[in-house]
Amino acid sequence: MVGGQMLDLIGENEEFDLGTISRMQRMKTGKLMAFACEAGAILGKADDMHKKALNNYAFDLGLAFQVTDDILDVESTTMMTGKPANQDEKAGKSTFVSTMGKEQAKSRAEMLVDQACRHLKVFEGRAEMLEELARYVLQRRS
Repeated sequence: MVGGQMLDLIGENEEFDLGTISRMQRMKTGKLMAFACEAGAILGKADDMHKKALNNYAFDLGLAFQVTDDILDVESTTMMTGKPANQDEKAGKSTFVSTMGKEQAKSRAEMLVDQACRHLKVFEGRAEMLEELARYVLQRRS
């Protein structure tokens, strides 16, 4: 996570390509969500196949969360999100929206959520709450 934050700070002075933005966000939000999923898997005594599925779910979900966050930064107001709007653009950061455009970023977030949910198929219906969480990422407004 620290490495991802370091890239985030460097990104204020350098323009990143899509691969670097994705790597940075996987290192930050993705790692945070992966830790939460892995902790649950360990406590639930999950086997390796289920741990891997949760890890893949977490990374896709983390990336979808960040893409959506970038979209919210340009679409929402400070009152809606509780944080200053257009903050990334003002800071000169490369984001999914600045790199891909808003519509492509929305498509990417949807694809990532669908992919995250596919990773949960190994749970044969026992991961519905995690699927709901993934779908919420696309609907959140703050």
